[in-house]
Amino acid sequence: MAARCRLAARFHHVHGANVRLDASRTRATRVESFANGLCFSQEPLAPGQIFLVEIEEKELGWCGHLRVGLTAHDPQSLEVVPEYSLPDLVNMGDTWVFAITRSHNRVVVDGEEAPARAQSPPWEPFLLIEQVRIPRDTLVGRSRPGRYSHILDDLYKMNVLPATARRSRIGVLYAPQSDGTADMHIVINGEDMGPSARRLPTARPLYAVVDVFASTKSVRVIPVEYGFPSLQTLCRLVIQKHIVHRLAIDGLDLPPPLKSFCKHE
Repeated sequence: MAARCRLAARFHHVHGANVRLDASRTRATRVESFANGLCFSQEPLAPGQIFLVEIEEKELGWCGHLRVGLTAHDPQSLEVVPEYSLPDLVNMGDTWVFAITRSHNRVVVDGEEAPARAQSPPWEPFLLIEQVRIPRDTLVGRSRPGRYSHILDDLYKMNVLPATARRSRIGVLYAPQSDGTADMHIVINGEDMGPSARRLPTARPLYAVVDVFASTKSVRVIPVEYGFPSLQTLCRLVIQKHIVHRLAIDGLDLPPPLKSFCKHE
């Protein structure tokens, strides 16, 4: 799955009319208005693969936030990219998209109340979603380096900040089920929100949908490492155990690229 993950960890070249992608196609910015901000993953997702974005910029004056989900429509096949993910793209069928909240995107089964989310402690190294295991370190948003960044980082880890706050990380994936279908899950700062949609067909490829809508102005794709962490990630974890906050990294005798990775990623 590693090769597929590297391919999918960028945006598709097909996108909404108001979206501008950077050269790497990992950053999407809505340059005007509040709509026409639809983006898709470059490749369909593999089962259990999360497509993760970080909210980089917000824009005041609009009502509404980021929307994410999955679609079985190949972006390349769209004659016109819809103006909105909700309702336009969803109304095309085989699409499941939700506005990002913590309380309104969970499935209620058989008329019963939605079960409480099973929360694992934030210090657990992996997030478990059914049979899917995802390294938690990358899933959690981090503040920009500053005097109080270590306090803000703890708030991201506990997932108590608004779900669509700047620097929050939002992911979407699908988990295969025994009946051949799949459940869609949305992850906010390392916390699984539970199934947002059930019985998704897996016979067709599923692409991630990211709608850079309203007050969300810019997002960045965050690549997620599966399997063994990279040497760079291991170095960062060791360094972080021995400092109070990330400003102290400037005083360490480290190569500049590693300093930047430890401070910002």
